[in-house]
Amino acid sequence: MAFSELLDQVGGLGRFQVLQMVALVVPIMWLTTQSMMENFSAAVPNHRCWVPLLDNSTAQAGVPGALGPKDLLTVSIPPGPNNEPHRCRRFRQPQWQLLDPNGTATNWSEAATEPCVDGWVYDRSTFTSTIVAKWDLVCDSHALKPMAQSIYLSGILVGAAVFGQVSDRFGRRLVLTWNYLQMAVSVMEWTSTRARALVMTLNSLGFSFGQVLMATVAYGVRDWALLQLVVSAPFFLCFVYSWWLAESARWLLIKGKLEQGLRELQKVAAINGKRAAEDTLTAEALLSAMREELSASQAPASPAALLCTPGLGLRTCVSTLCWFAFGFTFYGLALDLQALGSDIFLLQVLIGVVDIPAKIGTLLLLNRLGRRSTQVASLVLAGLCVLANMLVPHELGALRSSLAVLGLGGLGAAFTCVSIYTGELFPTVLRMTAVGLGQMAARAGAILGPLVRLLGAHGRSLPLLVYGAVPVLSGLAALLLPETQSLPLPDTVQDVQNQAMMKATRSPPGRTVLKSTHF
Repeated sequence: MAFSELLDQVGGLGRFQVLQMVALVVPIMWLTTQSMMENFSAAVPNHRCWVPLLDNSTAQAGVPGALGPKDLLTVSIPPGPNNEPHRCRRFRQPQWQLLDPNGTATNWSEAATEPCVDGWVYDRSTFTSTIVAKWDLVCDSHALKPMAQSIYLSGILVGAAVFGQVSDRFGRRLVLTWNYLQMAVSVMEWTSTRARALVMTLNSLGFSFGQVLMATVAYGVRDWALLQLVVSAPFFLCFVYSWWLAESARWLLIKGKLEQGLRELQKVAAINGKRAAEDTLTAEALLSAMREELSASQAPASPAALLCTPGLGLRTCVSTLCWFAFGFTFYGLALDLQALGSDIFLLQVLIGVVDIPAKIGTLLLLNRLGRRSTQVASLVLAGLCVLANMLVPHELGALRSSLAVLGLGGLGAAFTCVSIYTGELFPTVLRMTAVGLGQMAARAGAILGPLVRLLGAHGRSLPLLVYGAVPVLSGLAALLLPETQSLPLPDTVQDVQNQAMMKATRSPPGRTVLKSTHF
C-alpha cells in the first residue's frame, strides 16, 4: 500500500489539514512582514545638509530678523533636481546675492558648494526614525541600503539550504519550531495529491495577506526599532504552538520510525473523523508504505542529475529561469516602493490586495489555458507593465503606481504558476530537487534584484529596463516547455521520455518533432 493510499484513508483534506494550514499561514503572514519591512524601517526621508544658519542657534542670532526660514534655506542650500533644495550639497558660505530680487537663481558656481560635512537634517513628519536617518545611508552612502537588503536575502538563501538538509535529517516539526522557512513543506506532506494545487495557492495567499498586514502595522508604528519588535514578537507565539504541529508521517516512514508514524496517522484520522481508518491502520500497512517510499527516495537527487539526465536539461534551465525572473523583479521593485509612488502605505496594501485575485485567477486559468500559456502570459505581462513605466513621466505618479502594482500582481501569478508547473515537469525521483533548485534560483534573483537599483546613477530608467526585460525574456523562454495539463505525473525519467515521444507522434504532418524529444 502506497503512502498516498494511507493518506486517503485518514483524510487527505479534512479538519486536520485545515487546522494545520491555518497554523502555518499565520507565521507566513508575519514572515512576509520581515521581508517587506525595509520599505518602512529603511524609508528614505526628505533630507538636506545641516547648515549653521538654520540649525545652529548661535549662528541664527546674527541673522537679520526680516529673514525667514525659506530665505535662509535659499542662501544655504543650492537647488537640486526639480529646483528643490539639494539633498547632498550645501554652500560653503551663505550666498546672500541670491536674495536680490534683481539677481538670478543661477548666480552661483559649483565651486561654492561642498558635501554635507556636518551631517544631515531629516524630515520626521512621516517616520519618527528610520535606519537610513540613524546611520546616514544617503548621498555617497546610499548604495549601502540595497546592499543591506541583498545581505538579508542572502541569509534567507543560506538558511533555506542549511535547514532544508537539517529538516531531512531531524524532522520537519523540530526544524519548524526554530525556522519557519520550512512551513509550506509540512502542509504539503499531509495533503492528498488532488488538493495540493489548491493548498499551495491558499498557502501562498499568506504572503498576500502579509503585505496588507505590513502596511497596517507600519502605519501605526513609525519608529524603526519599535516596528522591528512588533513584527518579530508574534513568532514567540508561533514557537509555542508549533509543538502541536504533527511531524511528517512520510518522513517518519522513510526514517523507519513506524510506531511514531502510526501514532501520527491515527491522530490525523481521529481529528478528521475517520474512525474506521483508526482500526485498519496497522504496522504491516505502514511497513508496505515505507518500502515504497524508500524505493522512490533511492534515486539520484542532485542538481547535476537534472542537467545531465537526457530529456531534462532544457526543462531544468527554463523552469529555473522562470523562478529567477520572479525573485529578481519582484524583490527589486517591492523593496523600493518609494520609487513607485509617494504613499508607500497605500502601495503596500494595493500590492497585497491585487495579489489575491491574481493568484486565485491563476489557479482557474491553469485548468483552462494550460500551464505553459499561463506561465508565459503572467511573466510577459508583468514585464511589459514594468517596461511601460519607462515611458510614463514622473509627474503622473498615479499611473506609475498602477502599472507597478499590476506588474507585481503578474509576478504573483507567475509564482503560483511556476510552483505548480515545476512539480509537473519533473519525475517523482527528481521533483523535490527541481523545486528546491528553482527556489534557490528565486532567492538568488532576490539577492541581485535590489542591487540593480544602483544602475540608476547611470540612467534613471535603466533599472526599470532590466526589471522588465528579465521576466519578458523568461516568459518567452517558457514557450520551449511542454504542456503538462491533464497529463499524469511522471514517476521516472522514462515516463518523461515516453510523454515526449507520444507528443512527437501526435504532431501534425509537416511539423518538426525533433524538439519534443529534447524536453
